[in-house]
Amino acid sequence: MVFSKTLINWYLQNKRDLPWRHTSNPYAIWLSEIMLQQTRVAQGLPYFLSFTTAFPTVFDLAQANEEQVLKLWQGLGYYSRARNLHKTAQYIAQELSGVFPGTYKQLLLLKGVGEYTAAAIASFAYNEAVPVVDGNVFRVLSRYFDVETDIAQAAAKKEFAALASELMPKDDPAIFNQAIMEFGALQCVPKNPDCANCVFNNSCVALQKKKVDQLPVKSKKLKVRNRYFNYLVFEDLQGNTLVQKRTDKGIWHNLYEFPVYETDKEEDWYHVNEQVQEEYGNAKSNPIIYEYNAKSIVHKLSHQHLHIKFWKVQVSETLESAIDIETLRAFPFPIVIHNFIEKEL
Repeated sequence: MVFSKTLINWYLQNKRDLPWRHTSNPYAIWLSEIMLQQTRVAQGLPYFLSFTTAFPTVFDLAQANEEQVLKLWQGLGYYSRARNLHKTAQYIAQELSGVFPGTYKQLLLLKGVGEYTAAAIASFAYNEAVPVVDGNVFRVLSRYFDVETDIAQAAAKKEFAALASELMPKDDPAIFNQAIMEFGALQCVPKNPDCANCVFNNSCVALQKKKVDQLPVKSKKLKVRNRYFNYLVFEDLQGNTLVQKRTDKGIWHNLYEFPVYETDKEEDWYHVNEQVQEEYGNAKSNPIIYEYNAKSIVHKLSHQHLHIKFWKVQVSETLESAIDIETLRAFPFPIVIHNFIEKEL
């Protein structure tokens, strides 16, 4: 079909030189696809290089401890990906003798691998004729063919997968999948695409109908929850501090943080000081509170906006289980806390 040939020709002339495109090794492809979920290539590439250096094989990743994996992942976000990556590596190394499943359906059984990721691995590693459907694919196909189906609906993925499957050359599905994703990432971008210099500017239906900015159709916006974290950065007589592991399910599971006091709204020094004195004050110690940042740092996650303040809490005693700052730096932290540590401690 003309669409596929034009798309693939564009890809061969414009594709980015990325390391996972030079291999059919399912381990490297799997790593890249997990890292690139909800992450831009420019952000994910350094992490891919770090992981493949630290863990060149699935056995190396399986043998690492979780904290090593989370530390290397630090800053990439959506940390459940890293935990699933580690567990899946252990499963493949121990249960499958290091051999990745060889089909789309088998890949879907792996923890952390959904339809898109399974399709990407199956086509790139094994050249299985299964289409990938991600945001880029939704955007390219909805605009080119003027498809007004709401991509937030569950049935949309099947519709677009069927359309992509019709267009896909069955003798080389991998290059088609790479091409359509790359076209969406570089040319048919979400806002202000350069339609005047597009290889499809004579055949794109959305362009002809002046609907490019209206497609794809997506309803149902995610409701964002605001949370207010007050991190207590203790300093005892030895200059040591306290950290704790987040063991609750939810954001930052198994990462480390300072003791935290969560409130319903942004609170001032008086409120935080009162709480600290009540919980940590005693006959031996009268904690002294300082504000690191007068204005909250807003850390935006997909479903939550975290309003974060850091408070220095000086105590005139030696704290139990406290650690020095150099030891502290080795722990895996959420990136907002890591950045604070690098700047202030």
